[in-house]
Amino acid sequence: MDWKTTIEGFKQYLQLERAMSANTVAAYMDDVAKLQQFSELQDARPDEITAAKLQDFLAWINGLGLSAYSQARILSGIKTFYLFLSLEYGLLENPTALIQAPRLGRKIPDVLNITEIDQLISAIDLSAPEGMRNKAMLEVLYGCGLRVSELVGLKISNLFLDVEFIKVEGKGSKERLVPIGAQAAKYLRIYLEEVRVHQRIKPGAEDFVFLNRRGAPLTRVMVFIIIKDLAAAIGLKKKISPHTFRHSFASHLVEGGADLRAVQEMLGHESITTTEIYTHVDRDYLRSVITQYHPRS
Repeated sequence: MDWKTTIEGFKQYLQLERAMSANTVAAYMDDVAKLQQFSELQDARPDEITAAKLQDFLAWINGLGLSAYSQARILSGIKTFYLFLSLEYGLLENPTALIQAPRLGRKIPDVLNITEIDQLISAIDLSAPEGMRNKAMLEVLYGCGLRVSELVGLKISNLFLDVEFIKVEGKGSKERLVPIGAQAAKYLRIYLEEVRVHQRIKPGAEDFVFLNRRGAPLTRVMVFIIIKDLAAAIGLKKKISPHTFRHSFASHLVEGGADLRAVQEMLGHESITTTEIYTHVDRDYLRSVITQYHPRS
């Protein structure tokens, strides 16, 4: 059992049997590459890795200065690798079975308030050729809580605006229906019917909703740049990304009293535990309660 053959087989397993996205596969491959690098220093094959050697490996990556979150993610990738070896090669001893990941605190994601979202969208220059596209894009990003990969991959054939739903292809090519609000649907229609219709579209991109100036699908990087530029334009000090709009969507729904299961379904979370992070109480609200009711305030 050698590293090259097992890693190639693992990649095919992730792509074909687990139907993982290219980004997720790349992350898993990077995790296993780190273990391979460490193991080759000790001249050990995949089936020669013991729990003790894995403990040494964890100490090694900790020495590289990686955070607890990074270490936990790497260990998760390696656990999946050894699950694959058990299934494919009948490996009897799984060295990851008794290895525990570093304890992680639950990090509350940064969110934007309604005013900040309105300011960002209002800062879009609608006189620019891409202005209405950017406005529709951010309205959909916040109004539907999409991942950036889901946004750039959104297809015209998956828009059902007459019944106020869109079909989204999420992680692992899993599809889900997400409601789209009147505001997002309004600007999406304007972009499609008054702007996009006049573009020269590259072959193969006809069904993609959001296009760049050359008529090709908008990239993830371009969405990051657009949001970064808007944040700079309004002097926003928070460090934001496309995912901040998804966090804000979920947080505002939960704070408004939305059912957690419904939010889980809209976000496409496999586990309700992932969605529960949005049950934090708004800090400004807590501050106002103390100010209003505490006798020493």
